[in-house]
Amino acid sequence: MPVEQIRCDTSKHYAGYGDSCYPLEGSPFPDFTLEEVWGKKIRGSCPLVATEGQELPHSLCIDLSSGQEATPIAAPPLDRKREGDLVCYAMNGMSFAEVFLLRHLLTLDLAEQDFDLNVNTGQEPLKAVKGIPWLLADRTLTGHGQQHGGMKTILTNPSANHAVEFVYFESLPWFMKPYLHTLQSQVVTVQVVGQSRSTDSPPERTLYRPAVDRQRSTHLELLFTIPPNSKLTITYDFEKSILRYMEYPPDANRGFDAPSAIITVLSITPNNSSKVMLPPTQLRTPTLLLYLPTPDFSMPYNVIILTSTVIALGFGSILNLLVRRFVSAEEAKVLRGVGIEGKIRARLQTFRALLSKKGGT
Repeated sequence: MPVEQIRCDTSKHYAGYGDSCYPLEGSPFPDFTLEEVWGKKIRGSCPLVATEGQELPHSLCIDLSSGQEATPIAAPPLDRKREGDLVCYAMNGMSFAEVFLLRHLLTLDLAEQDFDLNVNTGQEPLKAVKGIPWLLADRTLTGHGQQHGGMKTILTNPSANHAVEFVYFESLPWFMKPYLHTLQSQVVTVQVVGQSRSTDSPPERTLYRPAVDRQRSTHLELLFTIPPNSKLTITYDFEKSILRYMEYPPDANRGFDAPSAIITVLSITPNNSSKVMLPPTQLRTPTLLLYLPTPDFSMPYNVIILTSTVIALGFGSILNLLVRRFVSAEEAKVLRGVGIEGKIRARLQTFRALLSKKGGT
């Protein structure tokens, strides 16, 4: 999409500099045409879809929500009927026999109009929503080495007035085996500027289903409540499994994608007030790149090269013995003589020796 057609957030300091644009979410129903959606216009109508008693035969109908409006583009005046949100336009219809004659016998194009609709919402672009989110989440991998690792998730409640209750959900692949006994959760509450208090905060409820190799992933759900103006840190260790040779992808050294965690906010509890349930609200952490124990994928090539070398040496030696010509020492001395004349004389001597043997027999 060209930059001039993008709705930009003009509140950004870099807005308007060249092609610098922070896209702003538009209205839930952006303007569109039928040609933009389907790639072509509507050419005529199909007589087979007409029903008995229909006031607008061979019509095209579109369901419009409140505030939307449809306008025909480059089309002759058409009969229009609207019932609630349903708007219908009468199209030029032809009988099946006429369609067959024009297309197959006369090889002519149908003399019907190209019909297109422009649907606009009449709504202004949505403004950037500014406010304090319920939670902020950050998730990273810890540890080193190719056998063990760790996960660390930091959840922040930026509000100073209410506590947040949420469910922390992770679905880990089977080659990430978490140690549930290493699970630790700690809350750090900022009391005064520059001062904080750290306390252990175990999950209120835990749902854990271990993984089965190559069949199902690990299921982990934790229920927490974060006090106002606090940070919750969740950590645990896990073991990295070794895959089979054929289970590694072609880019195994890139790493494996670990899916993001899903955080579902359930309710908030304002200070000195009862719990307030919230509509379903979820946020997801970014995916992570996990490095697993990886074999030396160069070994097959080393084996191929070594095997090929051994075969070449053995085959070459045998072939040399099969095609090599053995001569006597005298003939070899003559063959080592200088020039072609010595070789010709050696050949003649060999030929005379063969003739003498045959004559003697």
